[in-house]
Amino acid sequence: MRMNYTFLLILLKVTFVMPGANDLHFYDGSSTADVIAGDFFFEIIDPPELGYSYRIRPAKDFGSVFNETLHFHKARLVPTVPLHSCSEIINHEELVGHIALSERGECSFVFKATKAQHAGARAVIITESIDRWDDSLDHLIEMVDDKMELDVNIPAAFLLGRSGATILRTLRRLKRKYAIVNLPVNMTHVPINKMNQPPWVAW
Repeated sequence: MRMNYTFLLILLKVTFVMPGANDLHFYDGSSTADVIAGDFFFEIIDPPELGYSYRIRPAKDFGSVFNETLHFHKARLVPTVPLHSCSEIINHEELVGHIALSERGECSFVFKATKAQHAGARAVIITESIDRWDDSLDHLIEMVDDKMELDVNIPAAFLLGRSGATILRTLRRLKRKYAIVNLPVNMTHVPINKMNQPPWVAW
């Protein structure tokens, strides 16, 4: 009886100190929910070499919102032509019903979202210019309405420049017109160190 009691005490002690699979607190004590805040994630499932989960920041005060009713499963992430999306988008046939990928610059975020919407996109992701982004300045930007009074009815979000540049350059190298993605991906209960983020992204 005494042996069984001792074993039970040891078992309880081990259970107490070992973090469980659903323990969301790592490193600095922050939870996944704390880190994600109001951001979203999408995952690339093809091409495989881009197969990571990517964090995006939704526009602050324009466009609709990403939610459970607007879910993209195996959708196309299509780089727009022209990439800045400040004029009419000419590759609209690949884009209709899918997600546009545009680069920052030349015109406002709202104007880009409007052009993507007119081309038939159901959402737009904007990233830093592939030729102008800087590691030291690369961060998720709060995209705000520039008061142009344009009607944007699709969700818009911002993607880190390094991630955007890697996606664009990889698609170009593979001669692919788009990537296949799922968006949004629920990361709320995924431990921080288990998130399949790109190796070039650090918390």
